[in-house]
Amino acid sequence: MFTGIITGLGRIVAVQSLGSSSDHGKRLTVKTPAGFLDDVSLGDSIALNGACMTATALDHAHSQFSIDVSAESLAKTCGLAEPGVINLEKALRAHDRLGGHIVAGHVDGIGSVTHFSQVGESWELRLLVPRELGKYLAYKGSIAVNGVSLTVNRVTDLATDSEISINLIPHTVQNTSLGQLAPGSQVNLEIDLIARYVERMLSTEVAPFV
Repeated sequence: MFTGIITGLGRIVAVQSLGSSSDHGKRLTVKTPAGFLDDVSLGDSIALNGACMTATALDHAHSQFSIDVSAESLAKTCGLAEPGVINLEKALRAHDRLGGHIVAGHVDGIGSVTHFSQVGESWELRLLVPRELGKYLAYKGSIAVNGVSLTVNRVTDLATDSEISINLIPHTVQNTSLGQLAPGSQVNLEIDLIARYVERMLSTEVAPFV
């Protein structure tokens, strides 16, 4: 479980194929900020761009860790198959502050940037979202974009997709990988966990008690 509050910017520095076919996944080596791994143990969960992964090897001396990503995870996410900067968040502990919103680390879909520009001191980010996720999004609701907890400012339902508008403050742009986005960039999306359960409850008929 996570909160969508990024605790470090990492970089995928090596990508190793785990087999010769598309049925095999990849092993990633991730460089972290100094001290990031001080309280991390083998088997701990770390979210990479919003996708929950398991630390399978630790190199504290070089501030690096490794994870194995299955072919299924690679097919359902973006930004995990090649070297580059990624958002990192260690799993939530029971006594931590819930600063963002409840994030499971399960990517629900991939969005694409349609607009990213500065407005005043902040930036406006617009994303094209798969239409099947549009029903879970609402004005002032929460969404995780590449693992970052953000607030939806506007939802527009289009013919085949939905477009959302999000405001990014300077701190978010400077301390996450979102500042590197540009029109056409793809991002991992996770809808609000509570919205998922509400939709399920409203769409399921409950048989009356006899």
